[in-house]
Amino acid sequence: MLKEFREFAMRGNVVDLAVGFILGGAFSTIVRSLVNDILMPPLGLALGGVDFTNLFIALGDVQYESLAAAQEAGAATINYGLFINNVIAFVILAFALFLIVKAMNSMKKKQEEAPAAPPAPSNEEVLLAEIRDLLAKK
Repeated sequence: MLKEFREFAMRGNVVDLAVGFILGGAFSTIVRSLVNDILMPPLGLALGGVDFTNLFIALGDVQYESLAAAQEAGAATINYGLFINNVIAFVILAFALFLIVKAMNSMKKKQEEAPAAPPAPSNEEVLLAEIRDLLAKK
């Protein structure tokens, strides 16, 4: 069973999948930072100084000044500002992956379209060509 597991784990597809998973996690972190730290602050400023991370609805009678205060008090909240951030991050990530897959498919297509080299003549063909050339010389 250990041998079978080792063969499975060492297949190229599993290793490629693991590398892709790790890179995807790192890329996701970069996209999340892009959304939270670069895109959302100017968008919030353009919309009148709104901080999207503090957009929430408290499910109770008490009003809180920030999401952190509501969470600290243990209040149930609907965090639609964080949801908006996550949707924007998802759209950016999905678009980036679309571009990567599209580029990979076009490279693969170019490789498939490249003309294959003609096959080398067989030994019989080579011998027949030599005989033909010898007869032509006579």
